[in-house]
Amino acid sequence: MKDNDLIFFKNLLADRLNDLLSHADDTVTGMTVPKENFADPTDRASHEANRNFELRIRDREHKLIKKVKKALKRIEDGTFGMCETCGEDISIARLKARPVTTQCIDCKTREEVLEKALGI
Repeated sequence: MKDNDLIFFKNLLADRLNDLLSHADDTVTGMTVPKENFADPTDRASHEANRNFELRIRDREHKLIKKVKKALKRIEDGTFGMCETCGEDISIARLKARPVTTQCIDCKTREEVLEKALGI
């Protein structure tokens, strides 16, 4: 991979990481606000459903933060853009679509077909 491509992906991933971390800070701040009293049980249930939904989103973002950090580490150690399964280069188009990917499209497709066949 060319140096300018690595710089592009490093900046892209760093920006994404900063964005995700700022959302995490907002969630923590929002969750520490004192609990509200709801006279209506329906309002309380709605509030809890919204809170649970937000927590699920933040959990997914937490997992993505880990993947972004690992991708940045791969840039530093020179393995970014290489498929961890077959060792071939991952296409730039695939990396632009999913910069945290660790597999080329062929290996990922085979993995997904296998998972579907095994019911995983």
